[in-house]
Amino acid sequence: MYSNMVAQLKQLKAEEILPRAMELIPSVRLAAGLPPLVTPTSQIVGAQAVNCALDEKAGRPMYTNKSSQFVGLVKGEYGKTPVKIDPEFRFKICGVREETPYDTSKYRMQPNPELPEAGGVKLAENEKEVLLLELFPLVAKGFLTDMKKKAYAANKPAEAPAEEKKAAEKKSVKITGNTVNAPLPGRILEIKVKEGDEVAEGQEVAVLEAMKMENTITSNYKGRVKQLFVQPGDTVATDAPLIELE
Repeated sequence: MYSNMVAQLKQLKAEEILPRAMELIPSVRLAAGLPPLVTPTSQIVGAQAVNCALDEKAGRPMYTNKSSQFVGLVKGEYGKTPVKIDPEFRFKICGVREETPYDTSKYRMQPNPELPEAGGVKLAENEKEVLLLELFPLVAKGFLTDMKKKAYAANKPAEAPAEEKKAAEKKSVKITGNTVNAPLPGRILEIKVKEGDEVAEGQEVAVLEAMKMENTITSNYKGRVKQLFVQPGDTVATDAPLIELE
């Protein structure tokens, strides 16, 4: 867990928070019911300690940013924990006070969209890729997207410069409205809105991967999406603007 944390913080250029994150691991682990530090709970606890350290550094209350996996652990979706979780802490993290096991009857297969940036092919085009997406969705989405985009670019070399120029021009547009920013460094997994959409305050607008955990990003503002600054697969720094609202 420690070696993974060091490597990932270096990749995110946030090594300076490592000592504080290590200090927070025992308290985060205890609050989450003292789960054993083995895969996957070791990564869940470690990543949440990093999120808490980043919250603290930014002057936000700890647990402002929490991964979907940490929410699931505290909620009870990974099973009973060795130590009972404080119902008030569970309510703070999950919005419920009672332990709630994972309901397998509500499972839905991972989305398998077409990729316009890769010529409209499916994200997973065969049985092997579908299984990869189901078993390892966090990793598979980025891996398959990158693979399809590279294959498409190899067959369309003349179009790549024009697309890159268009993207650069778009990113140079001035910002005049409110922005939804990245609360921590990571990689964009999903953008849930498009230009022209109406967004409510508190609405989920993107999913960001950090420390191999999924973090839902919500809007602090109400408005219409004016422009998007990122797309799935992009790596962003803390406070990088993702979406502009007007």
